[in-house]
Amino acid sequence: MNRKRIVVMGFMASIPIAGVVWQHLHYIVGLLRLGHEVWYVEDSARLPYDPTTYEVNNDYSYALATLARLAAEFGFVDRWAFCARYLPGDPCHGLSREKLRELYRTADAILNICGTQEINDDVRQCPRILYLESDPALEQIRVDTGDPVPLGYLPHHHTLFTFGENIGTAACPLPTHQFRWLPTRQPVVTDLWKTDAPPPGGAVFTSVANWNTGGLKDIEWRGEKYLWSKSLEFLKFIEAPARAGETFELATDIKDAATRERFLAQGWRFTSPDQMSIHHDLYRRYLQDSKGEFTVAKDQYVRLHTGWFSDRSACYLAAGRPVITQETGFTRHYGENRGLFAFRTLDEIPEAVRAINADYPAHCRAAYEIAAEYFEATKVLASLLDRAGL
Repeated sequence: MNRKRIVVMGFMASIPIAGVVWQHLHYIVGLLRLGHEVWYVEDSARLPYDPTTYEVNNDYSYALATLARLAAEFGFVDRWAFCARYLPGDPCHGLSREKLRELYRTADAILNICGTQEINDDVRQCPRILYLESDPALEQIRVDTGDPVPLGYLPHHHTLFTFGENIGTAACPLPTHQFRWLPTRQPVVTDLWKTDAPPPGGAVFTSVANWNTGGLKDIEWRGEKYLWSKSLEFLKFIEAPARAGETFELATDIKDAATRERFLAQGWRFTSPDQMSIHHDLYRRYLQDSKGEFTVAKDQYVRLHTGWFSDRSACYLAAGRPVITQETGFTRHYGENRGLFAFRTLDEIPEAVRAINADYPAHCRAAYEIAAEYFEATKVLASLLDRAGL
């Protein structure tokens, strides 16, 4: 294999939430295992978030400490940079401004994770910028409605990839217009999650969720409104644990007491996501100590049949924990009823629970096998780089 110099650009230092951190780490570690020279860079005007103080401000000391710690643990020491473009002089750490510009010029490719990196004049020096879309529908609809922002931003990318594996096919109604979207999925380094130990006694189906995003990414399109927040989808299936005769647990924070009581009455319980959100090890252990995952998908992904699949759910699978999740059209590609169950109706949820309980060890093995076959980082990333011309 021809070794490439690849820059991963994202936001795991400026939004250092465990799920976000793991999403980025899988790209970095996967590319390293493929033998590439990998750099991680944040070069943004976005103000960083400090999860220990719950503040967004111009202090990036927590971001720098996060990058130094992760680089030491995951093998990219001396190959990271953080540039605070929101401050006068654009202060850079890890690399000087000059060295960072040289990196952009000499890189074989930049991976723009979640499409969050601004394409400034420096970044534009790289001839091959790859767009990695984790949240399908929004950009396609913005293009369809003539929004000038994506129409000006997307063409700076050499190749566009999306977790919406049905986009561009007859299974999904979203138009692609002049853009070609190639299907991909979240890479997962499965051995970082795999455990041969069964979950502890009393383990239940769990999930981690940001309860309400306030409608910030709700979409109006062709006379319909498509919702972003998962909270309304969970409410549709609030009876699931009572119907299944199981306790389901959510690591989330529901502020409204009445809503919380409605869930508790149906067999749900809650745990605080705060500590596991700060510590990626605690987040991983929470998934590994679960019986499996029960979760829903965003309304946008479900009704538009995008084929999206959760990066967190892929980690449950890699840990050998069965997943029960809402159908988005992903079963056209993998999963359905062994280790990974897709539901469309409330009645299908207790059926999935009963099937898992009937032969739990077999479904744990099947869950891991799905992760290894369809999400293993080296497989996903080798395919991605090949289709991008690398």
